[in-house]
Amino acid sequence: MDDTIKNKDGFIIDMDGVLYHGNNLLDGALEFIDWLQNNNKKYLFLTNSSERSPRELSQKLARMGIVVGDEHFYTSAIATALFLASQSPRCTAYVIGEPGLINALYEVGITMNDVSPKYVIIGETRSYSFEKIEKAVQLVQRGAKLIGTNPDRTGPTEKGIMPATGALAVPIEIATGKKAYYIGKPNPLMMRHALKKLGTDVKNTIIIGDRMDTDIVAGIESEIDTILVLSGVTNHQNIQNFSYRPKYIYDNIGEVIKKSKI
Repeated sequence: MDDTIKNKDGFIIDMDGVLYHGNNLLDGALEFIDWLQNNNKKYLFLTNSSERSPRELSQKLARMGIVVGDEHFYTSAIATALFLASQSPRCTAYVIGEPGLINALYEVGITMNDVSPKYVIIGETRSYSFEKIEKAVQLVQRGAKLIGTNPDRTGPTEKGIMPATGALAVPIEIATGKKAYYIGKPNPLMMRHALKKLGTDVKNTIIIGDRMDTDIVAGIESEIDTILVLSGVTNHQNIQNFSYRPKYIYDNIGEVIKKSKI
């Protein structure tokens, strides 16, 4: 492991495409988390996925053999809920999303409304339908503000690359002429929340992710060192499409450990 990486105090780690694809654990994930825990590192799993709560994510990793507490997770659903609560306390929203997002909103006092909500919120979902798109378009046209939990247009799964929030929001954006405001990475809000929760500063923190357009650019724009792993949506070919570069590139998170001198 590069000494610069080894000496970092805090690690911000993406999940999909870094630790797992769907329900399949990726090479080296368990060993890397063991290294963090054995070396008393501060770490936070920072995911743009809005489907699951921290408890559900903790339970998912536990099923794969990685045991970590709920406090080590921070999601775009939580960041979205906190942003809306600060903008418009106890507001109402029409939500296209899964329980992880809906519960995060309820916890900060935001209630569901499909008649005259202040916000229309889009997150990852497996119950996407034309009826929901139609409803969202109508509400935005009536004045509701359009919010996306994260800008990712695709995400890695055990079945391959699948549509994510950014793709699901596009029909609504096109039909209404309104651009969604996305809360998740690379939004600086998400990164500031992560650093505050982690309790480290930018110089002593590193971010690990599989996406150039969210994880890596988020780190660069926040002046946090970056590690790109090629186990998710980015490969040696499409990395050439970007005008910026990560500080480190590994095939997978296990490579970080394999190259260690420890």
